[in-house]
Amino acid sequence: MSGIQAVVFDLDGTLVRYHGVEFESSWGAIAAGAGVGAAARALLAEYLPRRDAYPEWVARDAALLKGVPLAQVAAHLFPAPYAEGVSNAIGRLKDRYLLGILSSGVDIVADWVRDDLGLDFALANHLEIIDGRFTGRSETRVGLWDKRRAFCALLAEHDLTPSAVCYVGDHVNDIPVMELAGLAVAANPKDQRLVDLCDHVIEDFSALPALIDAFPPA
Repeated sequence: MSGIQAVVFDLDGTLVRYHGVEFESSWGAIAAGAGVGAAARALLAEYLPRRDAYPEWVARDAALLKGVPLAQVAAHLFPAPYAEGVSNAIGRLKDRYLLGILSSGVDIVADWVRDDLGLDFALANHLEIIDGRFTGRSETRVGLWDKRRAFCALLAEHDLTPSAVCYVGDHVNDIPVMELAGLAVAANPKDQRLVDLCDHVIEDFSALPALIDAFPPA
């Protein structure tokens, strides 16, 4: 029996890979679909070095979308471009482990993926939509550099210990969570530091279930 009880996935660049935008992210894909890609890239360049200003970046990025129809953006987002082997892996893990998303990406993508794959939960940042249009308002729920705090809150909510969780991510902002998790897996990692830290590195998610099933009990 595996010592893992839950599998928590990063979203952008991990479960889904929006090619042609920065970090393969839902933020970038939404901006591109809304026709504000250049302005969004300029904001990203301004705020990415400022780790303490992430909520401010979210607010300003969301403001670029004010009045844009969701339908216009959704055509560029869905179906979500899953990484290789994702559907296969989830099918083999579902009903045996608690499965969910923890992402500093956007909830409209995280929730779509949750429902499409049949995951148990998804936590990501919120973009407000009223009457089918973005309002320009947002709520930061998972800071880019604050995922550890959000992860700990999820552990408490689901009565889990860190050692019983497998976390799967792709970039340096996932490292604080990977340091806590019992099993850390880097999926198509974007930085050598993840390769050095993680228990396993995968390119195809089809390899993930065997790694989780083999994890020994505490």
